[in-house]
Amino acid sequence: MSDAIVIIPTYNEIENIESIIRAVFAQEKCFHVLIVDDNSPDKTAETVKVLQQEFSDRLFLIEREEKSGLGSAYISGFKWSLEKAYQFIFEMDADFSHNPDDLIKLYNACAVNNADVSVGSRYVKGITVVNWPMSRIILSYGASRYVRLITRMKVKDSTAGFICYKRAVLEAIDLTKIEFVGYAFQIEMKFKAYKKDFKIVEIPVIFKDRTKGKSKMSGSIISEAIFGVISLKLKSLFAK
Repeated sequence: MSDAIVIIPTYNEIENIESIIRAVFAQEKCFHVLIVDDNSPDKTAETVKVLQQEFSDRLFLIEREEKSGLGSAYISGFKWSLEKAYQFIFEMDADFSHNPDDLIKLYNACAVNNADVSVGSRYVKGITVVNWPMSRIILSYGASRYVRLITRMKVKDSTAGFICYKRAVLEAIDLTKIEFVGYAFQIEMKFKAYKKDFKIVEIPVIFKDRTKGKSKMSGSIISEAIFGVISLKLKSLFAK
């Protein structure tokens, strides 16, 4: 039994799914993997089921009926993981933009160095992004600066989705009240942890844009992040 599980949400990731699962299982530390698939038309879940025959004790699958957003996928994964004995619960993308070799860095930050949340950060040491167009770098970096200004969090990469949470953090946050589904979900989770005085640390990682499959970025996700931050801050001011 591992003390750590990596949650990977998927929608049409057939080109990446087997490789990313095998890359996680190739790490020296034993990580378990939970795939949360939103009924991918390309049959991503079917590939996972085949791999479960090989990794029956390490690979798990939640199949959802429809595409319901990144945030709700992670919430489903968090709830499933909290029902088990996992002490360290990770978020990671399926497309190799997050390097599986960095999992141990995030794990050690929490398990050894006593962080409550460790964030694989693109902006803690300059800008460590590969293969993004300049327009997207400016948008992402600018969004993080904007979040810091509004929320007063010191996290430099607030929209990052490569994260390790200690179990206690997810137990302390009321997951039924998480509102957002896209980039704002990542901000909201960090903000809720910050407001509860959990220790958040950023670990520098190199973020590489996907080479296979299609990005799920959309204008509605960006809008949610921009306006959601203001909503989060205002609600926190009036919270008891």
